[in-house]
Order: sequence, then C-alpha cells, then structure tokens
Amino acid sequence: MIPNKALILAALALTTMMSPCRAEDIVGIFGNAQCPLEKSLNLLSLQLRINADHVGSYGINVYQSYGPSGQYTHEFDGDEQFYVDLDKKETIWRLSEFSRFASFDPQGALGNIATAKYNLDIIIKRSNSTAAVNKVPEVTVFSKAPVRLGQPNTLICLVDNIFPPVINISWLINGHPVTEGVFETSFLSKSDHTFFKIGYLTFLPSADDIYDCRVEHWGLEKPLLRHWEPEIPAPMSELTETVVCALGLAVGLVGIIVGTILIIRGLRSGGASRQQGPL
Repeated sequence: MIPNKALILAALALTTMMSPCRAEDIVGIFGNAQCPLEKSLNLLSLQLRINADHVGSYGINVYQSYGPSGQYTHEFDGDEQFYVDLDKKETIWRLSEFSRFASFDPQGALGNIATAKYNLDIIIKRSNSTAAVNKVPEVTVFSKAPVRLGQPNTLICLVDNIFPPVINISWLINGHPVTEGVFETSFLSKSDHTFFKIGYLTFLPSADDIYDCRVEHWGLEKPLLRHWEPEIPAPMSELTETVVCALGLAVGLVGIIVGTILIIRGLRSGGASRQQGPL
C-alpha cells in the first residue's frame, strides 16, 4: 500500500514540433504548424514520489523525428539508473553494480518508443500547432576534485534548463576539439518538464592548458563557450620560504626560552619552601 505522503503523477504526454529553421519556429500541439511536421518530438513520463522525500521517474520516453532518435531512461532522485540503447537493443546501466540487483528487458522500451511515435503521428495530423518557446540553457563548468598538477581529474559541464531536449555538448582544449576521455549522460528530467545533461572530460591538469565546454542549442543565438582554467596556487618564492623558516625558528627559540625560565622559577620556589622547614 502506498503511504499517505506518496504521490503518483499520471502519465504526462508533451509534444513539440521542431525543425532546423529558427528557434522560434519550433512548434507545439496547440496552433498552426509553422515548420515541417515530420520534425517532431514526443515526451512521455511517469513519476512516482515516495514519502515526499525521493522521486523516481520510471519510463521516460523521448521520441523525435529530428534525427530521428529516441530515449528511454529510468531515474531516481535526479540520477540516471539506466537507459536503453535503442540501436543495440540493450539496457545500459549507469553503474554496472546496479545490474546485480535488477534487470530490465529492452523490448519494453522499444515498444514504448514505437507507441510514442505512433501517437505523435496521430497528434500531428489531428492537432493545430502554435509556436513553442525555446529555453536558454544554463552552463556551469567545474572540476570533480581539487586540481593538482599532474594528477588525473575530471571536468564536469552541467547544462541545465534544457528545452527542447536537443543539444550538442563538446569539449575544447586550447581551442582544439577533444574526443578522447569524453562522456555524457542522457537527458535527465526535472519537475518543471525541462531537462539537464552532464558532460564529462577526463584530463591531466596542466598550467598551460585552457579548457572550454561548447554548447549548441536552439535557445542560443550562437554556440556558447564556458571557459575554465585550473586554479593552481602559485609556488612560494625563495624569499618567502626564507621568511617562513626564520619565523618558525624564532617562535621555536622563544618557546625554549620561556620554558627554561618557567622551569628555573619552579625549582627556586620549591627550594625556598624546603629551607623554611616546620615551625
């Protein structure tokens, strides 16, 4: 039985039309189509809120004829559990350990995507469409761990507020495209029906390298470059090292002198009390 705080959201169908024309020409399901109808997108999701503290999104279907391509994922608390590779027809777990405790038949995802495509084709034919507004994605770049020269690390490019879920994320080092050590997640859903996506770049920090995360989306007038450089503390100069050593030595000498004075005073006070003796 589902707890009182639990909330089940009914299946949500959201359809937009997209084309390679202009961003404002992407259309939805409530008006007159302004671009070719074959460029389309269909989203279907079912969310389960458990005890109002955790959110599981099970069976998020994204289908679009722009490509064409589709996506089927399961998420929990905003993290991807797995996605189905629709071309290879196999389930890809975010962490291999997950497959030890659960399984998923990819045929279920393929059936859902086929249904989404079929329903979308019907909606396109029966519905008028109106222009949909593209969201402007927000991009943040940061390192997974504190940067140390020569120590392997990972750069993270977080792209938030994505709609529609069609985007290109790429990496540049010193202005040159990079393909090795690059990985990215599927589109991850949000409660406001936008998406976010995370790109990763494994790298060996160097003081001479400059890194950029490049994002292309219909909500942007031109590709966005988010710049990142390693923040590496400058090494101390010889003069600074000498001053620090001298201060340390001075503090140590002061401690020795103060300690010696206290010991001498303690010995003198103890000797005086013994010389007085009993009355």
